[in-house]
Amino acid sequence: MSAPITKRTALAALSGSLAAACSPISLFATLSPKDPANHVARGQAYGAGARQRLDVYAPRRGPQAAPVAVFFYGGSWDSGRRQDYNWVGRALASRGFLTVVADYRLYPEVRYPGFLEDGARAVAWASRNAERLGGDAQRIVLVGHSAGAYNAVMLALDGRYLSAAGVDPRAVRAMAGLSGPYDFLPIRSEITERIFGGTDDLPSTQPLAYVRPDSPPAFLATGAADDMVWPKNTIALAKKLREAGVPVEERHYEGVDHVNMVLALSRPLRGRAPVLDEMTGFLRRHAS
Repeated sequence: MSAPITKRTALAALSGSLAAACSPISLFATLSPKDPANHVARGQAYGAGARQRLDVYAPRRGPQAAPVAVFFYGGSWDSGRRQDYNWVGRALASRGFLTVVADYRLYPEVRYPGFLEDGARAVAWASRNAERLGGDAQRIVLVGHSAGAYNAVMLALDGRYLSAAGVDPRAVRAMAGLSGPYDFLPIRSEITERIFGGTDDLPSTQPLAYVRPDSPPAFLATGAADDMVWPKNTIALAKKLREAGVPVEERHYEGVDHVNMVLALSRPLRGRAPVLDEMTGFLRRHAS
């Protein structure tokens, strides 16, 4: 007799299929039990474009002047939408962060650095609106997974984008990158070539180029089973930051692959790896 199918086992099976087939994550976002949080802003425009929109999640009973987390999802810079990561917004809000989940323009509408410019505009919106939503604009942390980790880390390390958007880069107190590509030269994939290949100075596209002694503290994590974005990216950036004297917490989670790194933030799959607790603990300490 087969075992009964519960919601938890169905979600576990779904996460496996997402990892194996890169299926749309919207079904997971619909089915997954979520952390309690207040959805305080929906589809807010931070620019004129259709994809320049964001959602905001606030702690249910958290203190005012909460640290502000801006989360960028992955998708190889050519896919993704904020609604599919509502559970990330709620997870971070449940840990005390006023959380912004932002869309950004994708390929082929933009190539590098268009998505970084959008990310900076989203951070600027968060900075301008933090106080009225219960956040502290001087305590911003940037968080991302995969291509979104690249976006978050680049914005934190290369202050020109935030400055151009009207944000003091010093307001970013810490960054967190989950399974991010930070050291991917020479370019080997077709999608990366399309997005970055037209740049005259390819080394300037790499986050490692912008590490400074005053870079924000970094939580960098990867799955030991990740074969989409190699763990060497996390190792290289963590090493460069440490050499510059920047506080770094580096984590390699055994048995975790690329997609399950971000799924481990979700309420039903959190037992696979302590990503949420370790990441938010680090971010809270450095945003204090």
